[in-house]
Amino acid sequence: MFKAIAVAVALAASTAVAGAQGTSTYKSAVKPAAKPAAQSTTKRHATVKKADTQASLKKEAKVSEATARATALKEVPNGVVKSSELEREGGKLIYSYDITVPGKTGIDEVNVNAIDGTVVAKQHETPKAEKAEAVKEAKEKKATKK
Repeated sequence: MFKAIAVAVALAASTAVAGAQGTSTYKSAVKPAAKPAAQSTTKRHATVKKADTQASLKKEAKVSEATARATALKEVPNGVVKSSELEREGGKLIYSYDITVPGKTGIDEVNVNAIDGTVVAKQHETPKAEKAEAVKEAKEKKATKK
């Protein structure tokens, strides 16, 4: 008998605690109202990703463009910077440099972290790969304007 009373007290205490925490094991027999047959065709609030502007990216960067350029050029001896940009890629803020080397086809792309100045990536792109990347970037740019 004492065991039954102890179980009843423990059950009552746990129910009281669950009720105080806003949870309950009680399930309502009332069913939620059915959804209306016709859904509205108007769009709800669209999630808009804030576009990074060059000014906002420059404010975030801890490493100067000159320092990042020097770091990139150390990776490619005798290289000349063909183009550069500050961008967010893979969640990281980077300076991206396309560097050409006299007598060598294609470009070497060097990415430098704009926060700590480390080289994030370095790869050689053949002229064919470079052209394919330019086409891809143009499509992405066109898609973001819509």
